[in-house]
Amino acid sequence: MGFETDAIWKGQKPVISKTSFGDVAVPIHLSSTYARKKAADLPGGYEYSRCGNPTRSAYEECLASLEHGKFCLSTSSGLAAVTVVCSLLKKGDNIVSFEDIYGGTIRIFDEIINRWGITTNYFDATKPETIKQAINENTKIIWLESPTNPLLRVCDIKKIAEIAKEINKKILVVVDNTFLSPYFQKPLDLGADMVVHSTTKYVGGHSDLIGGAIICKDANLYERLRFNHNAIGVNPSPFNDWLALRGLKTLAVRMNKHQENALKIAKFLESHPKVKEVFYPGLDSNPYKEVSDKQTTGYGGVVSFKIDGTKEDAIKFVESTNIFALAESLGGTEGLIEHPVTMSHSSVPVEQLHKLRVTDDIIRISVGIETAEDLIEDLKQAFQKIDLN
Repeated sequence: MGFETDAIWKGQKPVISKTSFGDVAVPIHLSSTYARKKAADLPGGYEYSRCGNPTRSAYEECLASLEHGKFCLSTSSGLAAVTVVCSLLKKGDNIVSFEDIYGGTIRIFDEIINRWGITTNYFDATKPETIKQAINENTKIIWLESPTNPLLRVCDIKKIAEIAKEINKKILVVVDNTFLSPYFQKPLDLGADMVVHSTTKYVGGHSDLIGGAIICKDANLYERLRFNHNAIGVNPSPFNDWLALRGLKTLAVRMNKHQENALKIAKFLESHPKVKEVFYPGLDSNPYKEVSDKQTTGYGGVVSFKIDGTKEDAIKFVESTNIFALAESLGGTEGLIEHPVTMSHSSVPVEQLHKLRVTDDIIRISVGIETAEDLIEDLKQAFQKIDLN
């Protein structure tokens, strides 16, 4: 089936029986526990909602299908998904990570699991060959994001996976696919072993849930992840799973509109005299367009740019919009704008921000699905307020 068809029906076929009533929308199963007639018998397949839930099962089946995976675990947040993946490791193990990844993931690597005796080496994944120097005999995981936040750097997932597997077939390649969603990118098809998401973003799509997910193809890997997921207790609420499942139904429609609007805004910004640089892989001028076109079917809805001004000008700009909400996060239907150094990346050490070229003059936009011309007019009037200074 096509993506849109699977998003609407996979794991969600109506069932009519004595206990099921042909619900076209999957019901929200709120029960924390499930009755049985015999002590050793689970006639419905469920025993306790931390271990599994009918609503979650429908959602996991659907999301796994959309990522071209076989198995999915829904988690209480994106960082919970990161934690479950890291729980596969033991003392002495090593992670090799793209240097430009989500700050919350860096916190887990550098301030949490390092206490367990797990080390992390960072490398520039936009130069795949450099991974050879980063991998050592204890490396168990390669961690990638593509595109990155907020500079939208793109790495060649397939080439990196090939290099890693040539060195050690047991190395697990993990890709955070939050920014593009399974609609625009499928890392498992490119050689990744696992995909993680903050489903808070595009999967949910309406800024009304916190969630995460892990998707894979290998049954043995899934069983290890499932055991740890249950043992740690990072299950989401059935209501959040239901919201995310509902979000999947419109993912294709939303992603197309996000991208359509983002490309218009990126081109507008590229031509504006108060903008020094625009970061968006869909622009012909972008250095990552070629590799992006090779491994994705779209560029997403996040645009970042450097304003021609000071830190104070950048902050004034993000505080001057009328339609764009000044808020962190991304991927919702509404347009959001933020100043990374002050907001989303404020916890990242300054020296690391400088190394990644995340500077005070950078602004990030999560382009919503509003009328594109209205969003552009909103940016124009914000530029005018900067010019008045």
